[in-house]
Amino acid sequence: MSHILLVDDDTELTELLEEFLVGEGFAVTVANDGGRGLELARSQPFDALVLDVMLPIHNGFDVLRKLREESGANSQSLPVLMLTAKGDTVDRIVGLEMGADDYLPKPCNPRELAARLRAVLRRGRSEAEAVSDNLSCGPIVLLPREHQCTWESQPVNLTGAEFSVLKVLVEHAGEVVSKEVLTEEALGRKLMPYDRSIDVHVSNIRKKLAGHGASRELIINIRGAGYMLTKSQG
Repeated sequence: MSHILLVDDDTELTELLEEFLVGEGFAVTVANDGGRGLELARSQPFDALVLDVMLPIHNGFDVLRKLREESGANSQSLPVLMLTAKGDTVDRIVGLEMGADDYLPKPCNPRELAARLRAVLRRGRSEAEAVSDNLSCGPIVLLPREHQCTWESQPVNLTGAEFSVLKVLVEHAGEVVSKEVLTEEALGRKLMPYDRSIDVHVSNIRKKLAGHGASRELIINIRGAGYMLTKSQG
């Protein structure tokens, strides 16, 4: 049974979501403020975190930032779905840039939330059960079982979504991969209109790899077609 941490100060919504998710086979722990949510996320192993932006004590961005800044493997790889105000594109992009794996606008449909959670959990299981112990392309080495990425043997801390996006690009190195395919294979869902999730994840990957000496042109954006990981790297 997958254990979900749900952090939202809307008690009526959390009761509704908790009841639905438990009925769908999830175990759910609820926190109604950012301080308690951060404490629980640090002290217990969860399979995913559903995190509202607007929270007392620590807002959702603060909770996310503090988790992603910590060195523990669980803090880096814990899937985080942000709950954002409907139509608030800025919050969505900021959340993704800070390390959220995905987002849902509020009020969210419980069925859609359950589907998104299953998608991120499937992604983690498929990587852990990968037949090959590692994938490589030039200086990049990915260890799916351990959820580790290295560049020239230096560890690169990637979130779960970033790792999955890079994994798809490595598997198709030298080929253009459309955003539709990246969204389906890496995020486990369909690409939505005006969805910039893949763009932000790729931008984050570029920055993190560049911090270890990789070229900014390592991943090329082919306008209107998608992204390509170049085979000639450095």
